[in-house]
Amino acid sequence: MHESPAQYTLRSTRVVLSSGVQPADIHVANGRILSVTAPSLGLPSANVHDVGDLVVMPGLIDTHVHVNEPGRTEWEGFETAGAAAAAGGVTTIVDMPLNSIPPTIDVPALEAKRRAAQGTRVNVEYWGGVVPGNWRDLDPLVDAGVRGFKCFLSPSGVSEFGNVDQHDLIAALPILRRHGLPLLVHAEWPASLRIIPVAADGRVYSTWLEARPDEAERDAVALLVALCREFGARIHVVHVASASVLPLLREARAEGLPITAETCPHYLSFSADEIHPGATAFKCAPPIRDAATREALWQALADGTLDLIATDHSPCPAELKLFGDFVQAWGGIASLELGLAAVWTGASRRGFGFEQLSHLLTAAPARLAGLASRTGSIASGLDADLVVWNPSVEWVVDQRRLHQRHKLTAYHGRTLRGRVIETYVRGRLVYRET
Repeated sequence: MHESPAQYTLRSTRVVLSSGVQPADIHVANGRILSVTAPSLGLPSANVHDVGDLVVMPGLIDTHVHVNEPGRTEWEGFETAGAAAAAGGVTTIVDMPLNSIPPTIDVPALEAKRRAAQGTRVNVEYWGGVVPGNWRDLDPLVDAGVRGFKCFLSPSGVSEFGNVDQHDLIAALPILRRHGLPLLVHAEWPASLRIIPVAADGRVYSTWLEARPDEAERDAVALLVALCREFGARIHVVHVASASVLPLLREARAEGLPITAETCPHYLSFSADEIHPGATAFKCAPPIRDAATREALWQALADGTLDLIATDHSPCPAELKLFGDFVQAWGGIASLELGLAAVWTGASRRGFGFEQLSHLLTAAPARLAGLASRTGSIASGLDADLVVWNPSVEWVVDQRRLHQRHKLTAYHGRTLRGRVIETYVRGRLVYRET
């Protein structure tokens, strides 16, 4: 952590505002943005931090992070996750309710999370969990401050967070509609998943890919659209990996249904044909699909079918990746620190600008989590959550230098474009590149 003056001005020729990218002075006082003005040469230089033509953007809001503390802190904890977030320009993380023990499915578990998160260098918010039979806990969790709820339609991979069926959703959705909070859904329909034959070659990526086919996502999203239509509750589809769901989402939007969706940097960065035998760092669910799917996801971001990008940071100890076996390895890609660079690398090649990037990584996630009145843009009265970054520099990921607890990542050795220089949380400098 770094000391910052109570009052200062951050100046750049490229500040990403709602009105566009322009030169500006961001005046910060006591952790909030006091005002945003045209650059003034009359300010005392001691109070001005001039970053030249580096881009200043709202701090990223990552709405899909598995911190795993308490209970599985050896996988990832708030100290290391917070350090990784700050190094990646992320100023707010919204923690997922599973993989910690206990999972965040009632108020005592939420309070345990909050105790564990004390002292984290970035802002921390929480999703509650919907599991079979816990519908009576949803109102108390809302009162305690969760930002919405997460559920799995297919098995989650941990026994303490069970997957729900249609009856569970019918019990939960009216409660969430009453509160106006979203239900985030891992959308793979279990009946559409395929059993992996005993004789299947676990070293080959196609074995995993064939077990989680496109129709599992499509069938799940079809159900969610129908439930959204019936109950009018906000539904958010997490980590869209299949192009087959995009027509369903477009039709739901045209109908005016309150359904939103995200994808992740790894689905935008990688394709199945580049995943070598035994490269289990790439295993996730839903799986990374082909290059044509990757391009369809980029197009869906461009046309608004997909609303935002979140990392789904899901690390684990290296031994759980069971190198060489896609069937047995833990599924999850660690990328909290790398999201901005990974997304900009692909976005800049496809004609996206800083405004679009900021919308996908800051403003839209802020709206999903109900944080837009506090953060997610650069405007007077909001928290001074800011990232200063260089969009031109290219660098090679060395996983040994990452701040996450376990260093394994699918991005190791990959050349990315864009480097975080400084990160500010409520006006305080929490990261500076050294």
